[in-house]
Amino acid sequence: MQQTTDPISREVIKNALLSAADTMALTVVRTARSAVIKHAMDFSTALFTADGQQVAQGLTIPVHLGAMAPALHGVMNAFGDDVQPGDVFANNDPYEGGSHLPDIFLFKPIFSRDTLVGWSCCIGHQTDIGGRVPAGNATDSTEIYQEGIQIPPIKLIEGGVLNRAVWRILEKNVRVSDKVMGDIQALLAATRFGERDLLKLVDDYGLEDMKLYMADILDTTERLARADIAKLPKGEWEFTDYLDNDGLDMRPIAIHARLKIEGDQVFVDFDGTSPQARGSINPNFAFTKSMVYAAVKCVIDNDIESNSGFFRAFHITAPEGCFVNPQHPAPVAARGMSGLRVSQVIFGALAQALPEKVPGVWGGGEVGLSFGGYDQDRRGWVYLEFNNDGPRGGGPFQDGPDGLPSPVSNTANTPIESVEADHPLMVERFELVPDSGGPGKYRGGLAYTRKFRVLADEATFHLRSDRHDFPTWGVQGGKPGTPIENYINPDTNPDQVAPKLLTTMKKDDVYHLIQAGAGGYGDPLERDLDSILDDVQQEKLTVDHVRREYGVVVDPDTLEIDLRATEELRASMRAGRAG
Repeated sequence: MQQTTDPISREVIKNALLSAADTMALTVVRTARSAVIKHAMDFSTALFTADGQQVAQGLTIPVHLGAMAPALHGVMNAFGDDVQPGDVFANNDPYEGGSHLPDIFLFKPIFSRDTLVGWSCCIGHQTDIGGRVPAGNATDSTEIYQEGIQIPPIKLIEGGVLNRAVWRILEKNVRVSDKVMGDIQALLAATRFGERDLLKLVDDYGLEDMKLYMADILDTTERLARADIAKLPKGEWEFTDYLDNDGLDMRPIAIHARLKIEGDQVFVDFDGTSPQARGSINPNFAFTKSMVYAAVKCVIDNDIESNSGFFRAFHITAPEGCFVNPQHPAPVAARGMSGLRVSQVIFGALAQALPEKVPGVWGGGEVGLSFGGYDQDRRGWVYLEFNNDGPRGGGPFQDGPDGLPSPVSNTANTPIESVEADHPLMVERFELVPDSGGPGKYRGGLAYTRKFRVLADEATFHLRSDRHDFPTWGVQGGKPGTPIENYINPDTNPDQVAPKLLTTMKKDDVYHLIQAGAGGYGDPLERDLDSILDDVQQEKLTVDHVRREYGVVVDPDTLEIDLRATEELRASMRAGRAG
């Protein structure tokens, strides 16, 4: 007799699996040691079926949506049937399914008696992974061997016994072993909670029914995703965006995508993209595909799950050796910047297909920065920060939120107290930047500025940033946000430093970041006057800026709008456009 499923039980099991993945995420937050995982929350959790399909993702980072399954497939390809109860696998090799070396994936196979039921997974960005530069994200590495320790698919734990050789090798190859090893232990704990909760479901529903329902969850997601994609406009749209350079070859890097929506499927082709870069900002193809999934996920029904059923509606291609599909031994450590740009390119194409739904592009400039050094006892310290890929762009119904991370990253802000308590750094400034959001009927979100002072005698400083030569773009008549600015000791050196930089800083040296502002949405001359006045009163926009960009005349003393002068100025600006 053929087994069947019922929708009520499917929903109960689906939500139980999501709850289990979220419990794993909470475990990581509560037990991790580093700021990048504990506070910025650069990690993700998930549960998989026995054959390696992602069935539930925790409420963490959307860009990891499609990045975990390839890493698990790398493990499964390497070990085949050599998977036993009590094993835990590790993988960070970008050319065996991983993402980049700082992202360590842990996979725990889950057995009910002697039958493999599924896998629990945690991925965490480590504060350091060895290599030539603290934090392992230098943009000027030219091959992956310079970027840190490579962990091909291995058994970190075999039959419940820790592989101490691997543990010691990893411990001896990172600068802040207490944080890295502590974070890995947090990830291990989370995989055990995932195992516990999945086995509870097996006890409640039975092994065969659980297999059946997990397959049904994936099939249902596929049906819902295809049905929602089928409602989107049909056609083909192209978009190209540019990275300033890779920090070595000072030439722009084009990311070109042709997006086609046909029936209930999405086709994305990256032919026309620049060749892979010499510097380490290349995104590997698994990460490129993950960024496509994350972008499209933002424009369909939010209730559709983030699992492997969703991936089935996509066909993504890119020439081998192009920037978004680099070949070994291309360096990929700083690939986060370019992956985010991939999703912006997809949004650029979607903005043509869905002009009343897609906002202007977010700002931030994809900043990744790190400080590292040694204290007087020669103990290493590393500070790493990636929460600089916001603010968000203006949208069809509202302004872009100020300082908020992009919709595909969802990383959190590292509190100043954490920065200063754990590192020889002082954050002297952290505030919004007036006039930085792209003008529009709904303006882009304001960037923020952050200023760090080095308190150690010496520190290695690495900066990964962009949007200096190619600012963010607006849509539907919205204007670009302001470009990124970077300074070292701006009081004595007013010139900007290169957006991609590796240098040594001394005690009391200051790094000053001014993010890129987000793009606007719609005609700035259609912006509501009350909204403009409110922004001026809150010091988000200046009197000169609103006059120049919005055609609004505000008295600088009374902060009241001169309605007649404003009407005349806006009429003159519209006439100037027509001329």
